[in-house]
Amino acid sequence: MAWGPDRWRFYRLVGREAARVARATSARLTAPPDLLARVKVTGLVIAPHDLRTADATFADDIYAGLFVFAGRSLAASGGSPFDYAPPSAEWAEMLYGFGWLRHLRAADTALARANARAFLADFMAGRGDPTLARRTPVAARRLISFLCQSPLVLEGADHGFYQAFLKAVARGAQQLERDLRRGVPPQWRLVAAVALCYAGLCCEGIQPILRRATRILSRELDRQVLADGGHRSRDPHFAMELLLDLLPLRQSYLSRNVEPPAALIGAIDRMLPLLRLLRHADASLSHFNGMGATAADQLATLLVYDGALARPLMHAPNSGYERLEAGRVVVVADVGPSPPLPYSLNAGAGCLSFEMSSGPQRIVVNCGLPASGPELRRIARSTAAHSTATVAEASSCRFLGPSGWWAEDLAADWLMRRLGPAVLRGPRTVKSQRTETEEALVLAGRHDGYGPDFGIVHERRWTLRADGARLDGLDNFLRSPGREGTRLRPQEVAVRFHLHPAIAVRTVPEGLELASPLGEVWLFAAEGATTAIEESVYFAGLTGARRTDQIALHLRVGADTAVTWSFTRLAAAPGRPAA
Repeated sequence: MAWGPDRWRFYRLVGREAARVARATSARLTAPPDLLARVKVTGLVIAPHDLRTADATFADDIYAGLFVFAGRSLAASGGSPFDYAPPSAEWAEMLYGFGWLRHLRAADTALARANARAFLADFMAGRGDPTLARRTPVAARRLISFLCQSPLVLEGADHGFYQAFLKAVARGAQQLERDLRRGVPPQWRLVAAVALCYAGLCCEGIQPILRRATRILSRELDRQVLADGGHRSRDPHFAMELLLDLLPLRQSYLSRNVEPPAALIGAIDRMLPLLRLLRHADASLSHFNGMGATAADQLATLLVYDGALARPLMHAPNSGYERLEAGRVVVVADVGPSPPLPYSLNAGAGCLSFEMSSGPQRIVVNCGLPASGPELRRIARSTAAHSTATVAEASSCRFLGPSGWWAEDLAADWLMRRLGPAVLRGPRTVKSQRTETEEALVLAGRHDGYGPDFGIVHERRWTLRADGARLDGLDNFLRSPGREGTRLRPQEVAVRFHLHPAIAVRTVPEGLELASPLGEVWLFAAEGATTAIEESVYFAGLTGARRTDQIALHLRVGADTAVTWSFTRLAAAPGRPAA
């Protein structure tokens, strides 16, 4: 069988990843002995502050034996949750990460403290699935949770429990130190370094680890946090979770009279403005590349550190995000390529997708990533789940997964087990340009994700009027470079606009009328395609997936083809001026 470009690219990626593992293995064999092998935790010095908000009502559920994580629930019926098969992999990650201890701490009762100690005793006694518990990001989250919530579990504890707890902390740190020497994927290296820095600052007896962990943390932050503040994964959720750990870590350095590394301070300063770029007025982040439901209270906590009056970044060329803002209207667009393979576990095929809001009401959205479920998450990452154009119902990215020519390939199986369903191929050439005049903000972008399979380049232009009363769009479908003068094989194209579940849509003679619960009314109109209202699903709802509608423009592309569309405000919300 002839090898196509995808197969050659795949094996080059496998080769690079295997070489990285080999280098880590070689470095481990020649490295000095494990820094933690000869030391033990003899006490705790400080307990870092946990910025993640807590809800004491969760403690009541946990006391009743109900464990609700990642959109799934398990009733332990008086037993230990570690004795049950987890309802999803994401649920298991949260259970074994022990971040839920903060809810018991919020209850601030003797019963909650006794409950927490009982669950920790179960885990420390070896109950549960060790394979699930020892994954690097889970172990890192657990170590940070143990340190942050140590006042909860140690108040009133006997000496035996205290010593067992210290040993569990030491084992967690030893495991993460070994993982770093094994050459784990880059995002795992970063979270492991963060957790080890916490351990070095909070614990007596393992200070030797702090210098090495700080050096690794600085190196990984410099590598992974881009100049405009985005993370190399382009995943807003990962960036938000990382900041929730980095800010207390900075304070922990200061509490121990240790100078925080410059890379840590610089990363925090760069990352906070990018979150504002992605934020809509409803206090949630745009649904790109791994972002699902936003914990609005945690986002608000983070943005306090950026200053209450700080203005959002508008242009993030390294991260591939752009923000247009006029009047009450905000448009956030994805104009970036797929992240590198090791960072692309949650990346979506949403190049040139966008979200639009007016005031606190989302209007156009992407479907967002669900909290649990590999099949639903696969669907949510497809191009069709984004407000952009789909050619022949295919995605602009290829994902590693159970189907495709690599399904029976041993190398693909190794890569899948190591990196998960990463992006094998995505748009290689993505360009964007923005201009601003007194009359309008204009953003233009193009990508070649459909070039290899269909010979099509997708171009999109957004024009937002200065008063925010109208957004015009143009989608062009052009021949790929090198195919000029040739006729494209006709393909069915759908340009989708997923609507927020709160938006009511109906057909009117002029187009489609979109009604917001806040009282605004918008008119959608298009030329060059057939307009339809179709069903969609909004995965990013706070209460789980919700049914919603999407506007779909259907056209057939066999030569250079263009379709235009617009959103025009007809009636403003009460108390606001009309267009």
